[in-house]
Amino acid sequence: MSELKLTVAKREKTTGSGLNQLRKEGKIPGVFYGTGENNIPIVANFLDLRQFIYTSESHIIDLNIDGTNEKHSCILKDVQFDPVKDTPLHFDLLALHKGQKIKIEVGVHIVGNAPGIKEGGILQHSLHKLDIECLPSDIPSHIDVDVSELNLGDAIKVADLKLENVTIFNDENAAIVSVVAPKIVEEPETGEEEDEDAEPEVIGKGKSDDEGDESEEKSEDKE
Repeated sequence: MSELKLTVAKREKTTGSGLNQLRKEGKIPGVFYGTGENNIPIVANFLDLRQFIYTSESHIIDLNIDGTNEKHSCILKDVQFDPVKDTPLHFDLLALHKGQKIKIEVGVHIVGNAPGIKEGGILQHSLHKLDIECLPSDIPSHIDVDVSELNLGDAIKVADLKLENVTIFNDENAAIVSVVAPKIVEEPETGEEEDEDAEPEVIGKGKSDDEGDESEEKSEDKE
């Protein structure tokens, strides 16, 4: 896994209005925490933080807290986004300690071309991230899943992955990727087809009340 540097500052503002002001200034509030570490409210420039947010890769962060000589090794554990604007509102950094295992999510990368696609199948990528546990030194930036031998109807499940020094917690029977047959969409029956043998309906026009009265009057005159 690659290691990237990030410089943050300790954060004094913790109230809602104070945090919103930071965001207007292009800064994102966050917290640094971990086993044996004191929770430290921090703030980072969005431009510095986005390389860790908008990627499917996992990175070990060489964290420098501005104004101090404190340096830490950590990972981006969580990011909260605005539900409307989809912009980051808050982030969590989790401290890493040598020899101490950590549970994280790692992205799945699909590699290769599945023969089943040429057979008319559709590649279905079901699991985009996997929950794993390992030592910091064994954290993969991503997990490659090779589909070059997948024919129509085949799948690669969690149990098929063999990763050294890494424990996967997802259901071993869960399909990560598969090649499935396309669904055939049947046109709904309209019910508008007419029976060719059916006789056409004849609609008769009856006399109106006025016509009936007029006929009766004519009969009386004849008498």
